[in-house]
Amino acid sequence: MKAFADLIKTLDSTNKTTLKVAALTEYFNNAPPKDKVWTIAILSHRRPPRPVNTTLMREWASELSKIPLWLFEESYHIVGDLAETIALVIPPADESSEKSLNQFLQEIVELKKKSEEEKKAYLFDNWLNLNYYERFVFTKLITGSFRIGVSQKLMTRALSKATSIDEDILAYKLMGNWEPSKITFEKLILEENEENFLSKPYPFYLAYAIEGEPQDLGDVSQWSAEHKWDGIRSQVIIRNDELFVWSRGEELVTDKYPEFEALVEAIPNGTVIDGEILPFPKGEIGTFKDLQTRIGRKNISKKLLEKTPVILKAYDVLEWEGEDIRNIAFGERRKILEKLYYKVKSEELPLHLSESIRFKSWEEAAQVRENSREVKSEGLMLKRLDSPYLVGRKKGDWWKWKVDPLTIDGVLTYAMRGHGRRSNLFTDYTFGLWDEENKELVTFAKAYSGLTDKEFRSLDAWIKKNTLERFGPVRSVTPHHVFEIAFEGIAESKRHKSGVATRFPRILRWRKDKKMEDANTLEDLKNLIP
Repeated sequence: MKAFADLIKTLDSTNKTTLKVAALTEYFNNAPPKDKVWTIAILSHRRPPRPVNTTLMREWASELSKIPLWLFEESYHIVGDLAETIALVIPPADESSEKSLNQFLQEIVELKKKSEEEKKAYLFDNWLNLNYYERFVFTKLITGSFRIGVSQKLMTRALSKATSIDEDILAYKLMGNWEPSKITFEKLILEENEENFLSKPYPFYLAYAIEGEPQDLGDVSQWSAEHKWDGIRSQVIIRNDELFVWSRGEELVTDKYPEFEALVEAIPNGTVIDGEILPFPKGEIGTFKDLQTRIGRKNISKKLLEKTPVILKAYDVLEWEGEDIRNIAFGERRKILEKLYYKVKSEELPLHLSESIRFKSWEEAAQVRENSREVKSEGLMLKRLDSPYLVGRKKGDWWKWKVDPLTIDGVLTYAMRGHGRRSNLFTDYTFGLWDEENKELVTFAKAYSGLTDKEFRSLDAWIKKNTLERFGPVRSVTPHHVFEIAFEGIAESKRHKSGVATRFPRILRWRKDKKMEDANTLEDLKNLIP
């Protein structure tokens, strides 16, 4: 544990990529094999389930540190991180623990099954016998929220340096449904595991938002465009007469989409399709809200299948006739995909082709982009015709060109402290719109990004002077300030008091030129629903 805690301390104390890679490389060269597996798991978001809820952890930490719970809560809001707060308020031990990272993680996995009394005793014992940074890391592992500014790509780069295995090969090895408690470092990283190939997807290729003007990309004839659909990016794999469906989050979700079983008989073995899972109620593309009725469901009922069927909008083909074809040009891969699609096309098959659009000019492309919402897309994806299918997020060959967001002017009604460097400022806001019939403001969205540091500080000072009521960490404030709120999508919702759910709301600007009476109404918002 000491070596892992020292690693996290080093990673957390620098913004320099070279130093982070060097620290990780040294760790992977020297750590015990099981500790290395758990480190890879933690840094690639395969953390064990949280065994203790944070409410109990706060109560127990307050008790152990002999400070009132209200004072602990106030300290927590100022510090902004539960693990750091606990590490600060409990006096640290003088010595480091001799237990390995693997021992700690195995204990944490087993802890979930134990009684509340046993969990409390376990936390007390370790909190009192770990030095400050070990206790901080230990508590982070318990909470399950281990974020230290190290991407999986950076971690993979360090692994490559330590093992001399190509980064792309390592990225592929780390895909899939492996469990850190059941696999060895040898099997995960060093061995060639042919038996695991059957179900494994390829690392996803991701695009950046377009920078500057599309004309800067050069000759429009060298580019292909398609609509950017708002669903779940996925890979559908057909191998050995079996179906495997993976989400971009590296989750195997085959059982969530039984409609896709029909693809096994239609599509030849040795095929991997990259596409988007979309809701398709009543024979047309639905909203992401429709898709949410399918996400996270343990059992997909016949009624749900009938109400919200899904399709796969195919973008690309990554494997064909059992061969990895990611290195051939996108234009050639599309020809293979289109030939496959038109061969198997059927109204009964949940496979649709995402149309490839070619333009004579960038002005023509801009017009198609402007009309994206009419076909329920978020804009366009631009792909260079000669581009290979790369690993991760890369600049140059693929770009997202989304439509401008929807906007509306709302009134600030509630505020809450932020986190991290903003933990001492009120930076998380709730906004309302006018209900004209009842002459009142109704909450419709929350947002915490979009203002400058100077604006956040100015608004924080105003909030502290204009608080009406306090509800724990939340304050209601005097309605006064108007903000332009941007969002990507909108749909009707019975769960929200406003009757509307907005997707990805954020602050566009502070409308100091407007009085609160000039803010928009709920009716204005509902008129934006397509």
